[in-house]
Amino acid sequence: MDFALTEEQTAIFDMAYAFGQEHIAPFARQWESEGTIPKTLWPQIGELGFGGLYVSENSGGSGLTRLDATLVFEALSMACPSVAAFLSIHNMCAKMLDSFANDDLKSRIMPEVLSLNTVLSYCLTEPGSGSDAAALKTRAERTNEGYTLNGTKAFISGGGYSDAYVCMVRTGEDGPKGISTVYVEDGTPGLSFGALEQKMGWKSQPTAQVQFDDCNIPSGNLVGTEGDGFKYAMMGLDGGRLNIASCSLGAAQAGLDMTVQYMSERKAFGKSIDQFQALQFRLADMEIELQAARTFLRQAAWKLDQGAPDATKFCAMAKKFVTETGSKVVDQCLQLHGGYGYLADYGIEKLVRDLRVHQILEGTNEIMRVIVARQMLAQR
Repeated sequence: MDFALTEEQTAIFDMAYAFGQEHIAPFARQWESEGTIPKTLWPQIGELGFGGLYVSENSGGSGLTRLDATLVFEALSMACPSVAAFLSIHNMCAKMLDSFANDDLKSRIMPEVLSLNTVLSYCLTEPGSGSDAAALKTRAERTNEGYTLNGTKAFISGGGYSDAYVCMVRTGEDGPKGISTVYVEDGTPGLSFGALEQKMGWKSQPTAQVQFDDCNIPSGNLVGTEGDGFKYAMMGLDGGRLNIASCSLGAAQAGLDMTVQYMSERKAFGKSIDQFQALQFRLADMEIELQAARTFLRQAAWKLDQGAPDATKFCAMAKKFVTETGSKVVDQCLQLHGGYGYLADYGIEKLVRDLRVHQILEGTNEIMRVIVARQMLAQR
């Protein structure tokens, strides 16, 4: 086994890290207070090839592996996990379009998607269907020109902000086989948005309901085959789980780095607090846990790249383990900062708030356990 990154992978990580530290980290608190990410940031990220990380090179994407992509999200989340996670959502949508959209739709939209002049949102969850995603009720009725959409999507990152929405809608019977995927552009008549949600974290990401009221789209905006939309949505989630785990990993690593620096400067009882053995043990525990999480995450990404039969199980296990480890580590970082950790100026409390939702989205960690247990029992 070779656990070392290649020179190319190291260069990918370094490029993403340098960009994040220069163009994101200095503004992360400002964007959080403003509740938005400047639209001008995305084309800059697009110039790095990050608008289509694992979109095929034939389609104009970067054609990276899922392991390569985890490095990008780990590095960017060291600047701000909210921004990095939003880019992950865009990339999940871009991959779905590259994999399943017909050539006409791709030729029309993909150049702007890949350059990040078109920012995408992923619309699956509804007010009454979260973990039971196949119970979604937003309906798309056939018309002579295409489809008429009616329904509501909930908790949509980029709702009212993004340029287009990749939406799972019901075109047929109840259950997963009646679901299709459609592409809805901002400004389409009948598309509207709820009020911005007030959230614990991810505050720089505008989040709102996406509402369809007799929203008409052309038949050419159907992605892939009618009735296969749920399959498309689920196929995107393995990689999405790795990405969100990477965001937890990078943010927790940044928090640990800040904590080590803080402890070398903070004095108590006549010496810096990094000289107290009890606190050194805490640092050691966090380092051990993050290194274990990083190795597990990269193994899962490798399995997904290899098409291993147990890749879904490993992606679920890694998502559960890494997101919980990340939250645990940043909580300990806040504790080691003492009262200062509770203040916004030090940046630790933002990490605690931002990472908490990672245990919920891309499939709750309870659902991750269900996936793992089912695959274990199926192997008996």
